[in-house]
Amino acid sequence: MIGGTEIFLDSRHVQLAGLALRHSVPTIYQGRNFALAGGLMSYGGSTMDSYRVAGLYAGRILKGEKPAELPVVQSSRFEFVINLKTAKALGLEVPTTLLARADEVIE
Repeated sequence: MIGGTEIFLDSRHVQLAGLALRHSVPTIYQGRNFALAGGLMSYGGSTMDSYRVAGLYAGRILKGEKPAELPVVQSSRFEFVINLKTAKALGLEVPTTLLARADEVIE
C-alpha cells in the first residue's frame, strides 16, 4: 500500500517519468504505473495482490476479528516491468537475460 510521501510521488508518475526521459535519465521505480508512463523499469509489490490482501483483511474485520490482532503481511508477489520504448529513446540495449526475467515488457 502507498502512504506518506509515496502518495505525492505516485500521483505525479506521468510527470516524473516524462521529466526523467526528457533529461535522458534512466530510471527504475517501485510501481508499474511509472514504467507504463514512460519510466525505464519498475520493480515492486503487485498492486493487485495488495488490493486482494486488503480485501481479505476487511473480510476478517467484518467477521469480528480485532484489527490489532491481525498479522502484518508483506507482498509475496513482485512485478518487474521493462519499457523497451524508453530504453530505445535513451539509446540503451536491454540484455535478453534481463528481458527474460521481466513479468511485462512494454514495446
